[in-house]
Amino acid sequence: MSHIITPGAEEVLNKEFPVLNRGFVRLVDYMGGDDRVVAAARVSYGAGTTTKRRDKILIEYLMENRHTSPFEQVELVFHVKLPIFVARQWIRHRTASLNELSGRYSKLEDEFFVPQLEDIRPQSKKNHQARSDEILDPKICQFVIDKLTRGQDLSYQDYETILGKGVAREISRTNLPLSIYTQWYWKIDLHNLFHFLKLRLEIHAQQEFRRYAEIIARIAKIVVPISFKAFEEYQLYAKTFSRREIDILTMLLVGMNITKEDIGQKTLLSKERLNIFCEKLNIK
Repeated sequence: MSHIITPGAEEVLNKEFPVLNRGFVRLVDYMGGDDRVVAAARVSYGAGTTTKRRDKILIEYLMENRHTSPFEQVELVFHVKLPIFVARQWIRHRTASLNELSGRYSKLEDEFFVPQLEDIRPQSKKNHQARSDEILDPKICQFVIDKLTRGQDLSYQDYETILGKGVAREISRTNLPLSIYTQWYWKIDLHNLFHFLKLRLEIHAQQEFRRYAEIIARIAKIVVPISFKAFEEYQLYAKTFSRREIDILTMLLVGMNITKEDIGQKTLLSKERLNIFCEKLNIK
C-alpha cells in the first residue's frame, strides 16, 4: 500500500497548539487519513473506482457497526508537553506507544502548571473525585495560587541545590511536585484515539486533561474529517440504552402518556438509573 499524503495533516504537521499555561500538543507524524480507512476496508475485493460520497457512506457504516480494524490502519504521532498529574491519568490508556522525557537522563526544566483563578473550585459533594461548579471567594483562589507557586519555587530550588552537590538526577528529582511539566511522543491508531477522545472529552473528565483532548480532537478533525464526523455522529454524541431503557423508549414512541414517575414505577428502575436514563434524553 502506497504512502497517502493527507492535505489536512500536512497543514498542521509540527504546528504547536498551546494548552494550559505552559503545555502544548504537536502532530509530528502520521500514516494515512480517510483514504487509508477506505482502502483498508476495500482490500478484500480491490479499490476499484469510487466517489467521495461512497467513501463517506462506507466510513459511516464502519463506524456505526463497530468495524474497527480499518480505522486501526491510520496512525497519528503527537509530541505533548503536559503536567505529570495529567500524564499519570493519560498513561491509563494502554493502547498507544510512548516515549517520555526522563528525569534520570536530563535536568528537568523549571516549568510548573498553575491553574487560573476561575478554575479553582471546592470539592464536589456529589462526585468524590472532582471539583464542583461552585465559585470560591477570589481571595481564597489567590491564596491557593500563592501557595502553589511558593511550593513549586522552593521544591525546584531544593532540586537544583541537591544537583549542585553532585547527587544523581534520579535522586535529586524525588521531591518535585506533580505539577512539573514532562514531555512525550505518543503514537496511537485512529480507532483507539477515538476511544480516548470519547472518554476524555466527557464533561466529567478532569478539566486540565479535557483541554488536551479538545486540542487533539481539533487536530484529528483536520486530518480525518470524514471519519471524525462519523465518530461524532455514532459514538461521541450518541447514547447507548439498556434493554429496559429500550422498553421505555418503545412505550414513549407508541404514544403512551407517561411521566418520569410512571417510568420508575412501571419499569422498576432505581432512582439512580432513572436519573441517568432521563439525562440521556434531556428529561428534567
